[in-house]
Amino acid sequence: MSDIETKIELATDSAMDIITPENDNKASSGTQTTEDILKTETQKQKDDFYLRYYVGHKGKYGHEFLEFEFRSGNKLRYANNSHYKSESLIRKEVCVSDSVISEIKKIILDSGIMLEDDKNWPEPDVVGKQELEIVFKDEHISFSTTKIGSLMDVEKCDDPEGLKVMFYLIQDLKCLIFSLIGLHFKLLIL
Repeated sequence: MSDIETKIELATDSAMDIITPENDNKASSGTQTTEDILKTETQKQKDDFYLRYYVGHKGKYGHEFLEFEFRSGNKLRYANNSHYKSESLIRKEVCVSDSVISEIKKIILDSGIMLEDDKNWPEPDVVGKQELEIVFKDEHISFSTTKIGSLMDVEKCDDPEGLKVMFYLIQDLKCLIFSLIGLHFKLLIL
């Protein structure tokens, strides 16, 4: 390894870039290019995103639930605990691309869930509960309500429009998650 390749410059407070002959000139001037700044901002945005959804209940088969979350590092974690026909806990973890995370962020923004409030939504009860937690940029929301079986349940609450936003968002996210998990784990290589 040459001396040029082993030089290290502090590019930001938290990240370091290796200097190569191609970028040695900009390193000696001490300035960052727009590309460097965008890479740093992109990494910061990745770290400022978290999504978790849980729905479950405790019944005659014990604690049954479905949970998924997207964490920093583009990790999707999925858990399904159903004791139906003596099934056991199913856990899956996959890494997803930046495009998938971008699409999830778009779905969240398009839904309008970040503007909602759960104060007039039904409290969790014996039917079960569902929770949605999202950290997106500087906003953090955390909703908790009873398990929703259909739109009929939504119409009965004090804030049907707000709960409808959550209902449709969850349907979209579940569809995407099940597709990602199914594609990743059922892909046959010939």
